[in-house]
Amino acid sequence: MLRWTIAFFVIALIAAFFGFAGIAGAAAGIAKILFFGFLILAVASLVFGRVRT
Repeated sequence: MLRWTIAFFVIALIAAFFGFAGIAGAAAGIAKILFFGFLILAVASLVFGRVRT
């Protein structure tokens, strides 16, 4: 999931460099959603992933 976030961030940077503001904004929005999803899943796996018996 983090790999997709980086890919969309790079797409946003390239689109912004060439002046495509709409595409850059959309790609940055998708990257932001994926990044926060990654953070939530990472924290959840750290909290609930280790069950000691």
